[in-house]
Amino acid sequence: MAITLVNPAGLPEVPVYRQVAVASGSKLVFVAGQVAWGAGGATVGEGDLAAQVEQCYLNIATALDGAGGSFEDVAKLTVYVVDWTPDKMPLLLEGVARAAAKLGVTPVPPATLLGVAALDVPEHLVEVEATAVLD
Repeated sequence: MAITLVNPAGLPEVPVYRQVAVASGSKLVFVAGQVAWGAGGATVGEGDLAAQVEQCYLNIATALDGAGGSFEDVAKLTVYVVDWTPDKMPLLLEGVARAAAKLGVTPVPPATLLGVAALDVPEHLVEVEATAVLD
């Protein structure tokens, strides 16, 4: 495994991500920001943040698989949410949990959450990008 996730002493433990990812692999994989498009290019879950988060994570898993990796190899996630407010956190976490259950993983690499004014098209509520390291 090329990634070790840790919570160093002196930093808070956050249940949905780890504070640090230590990479020992040699192949970097940069996954473009994934939005809630299904394989056919149609938006999944229009108006439903949890459904869109789930689809973004499933798309990341598909992209990583195409590069020979999985969520186990993710060193960093960046999540962009349109018009973010803290009351949206339960929906975001629900989407992550649904994707995790489908994928059989616990996706907890270091993550950054950013509120944005808009994404590529008005029906997209979230975009997630990933950086992974493979052996």
